[in-house]
Amino acid sequence: MPAAPSPAHGAASSDARRPAGDPVDATDQAPRTAAEKALEKAWKVDLRELGRRAGTMREWDKTLPAMAGWGVEMIGVPEGAPVHLRLRLESVMEGVLVSGQVDVPVTGQCARCLDPLEDTLTLDVQELYAYAGSTTEATSEEDEVRRIDGESLDLAPLVRDTVVLTLPLSPTCTPDCAGLCVDCGERLDDLPADHSHEVIDPRWAGLAARLADTDTTDSADRPQPGSASRTDPEEN
Repeated sequence: MPAAPSPAHGAASSDARRPAGDPVDATDQAPRTAAEKALEKAWKVDLRELGRRAGTMREWDKTLPAMAGWGVEMIGVPEGAPVHLRLRLESVMEGVLVSGQVDVPVTGQCARCLDPLEDTLTLDVQELYAYAGSTTEATSEEDEVRRIDGESLDLAPLVRDTVVLTLPLSPTCTPDCAGLCVDCGERLDDLPADHSHEVIDPRWAGLAARLADTDTTDSADRPQPGSASRTDPEEN
């Protein structure tokens, strides 16, 4: 079952889940390994082949490994999972317009029954990356527009934000998942419709325990079926 709908199906999102922003100060982070640097480079598009002439277009079809932290508490994209990008990069006056679709695998847990979830989402993306010094760059707040860094643009933050804003905070394995039984912890959808547990009022719990002990004692003292009482011959 789908773990989360694509944006076309009206997936709920909240600005409260929007990442605070791209890390800009590398001194606050641990030193990156060669593999991490290579992964970051793989997500960057070299724009020298595209050029700045308005109307120039380039197709970008690649599969890249997901980076860490693409998800919410109960569901997300596993680090290193293959992410398929089918994008079109178009040079415009103010920058580069990126549009297309992204296929991302997600895994997680059902918020009601805790069963594992697994699905692949197809997400639509469209974003303008502004040139440094362009009117868009000059008139927009830092967090309102993505910027082109020299001769390249970074696709990773765009995909990450799209994923995070699409995923539900409380994913479910099915829309009508009944969850778990509060008494035995079993999945309700796997139990019979008349499943129930005897509930004793706490005020009578002590009396119920004493009655249970009394019944046990009486059963032990009561003669067992088939054990007839016999008289010892020496007593006659």
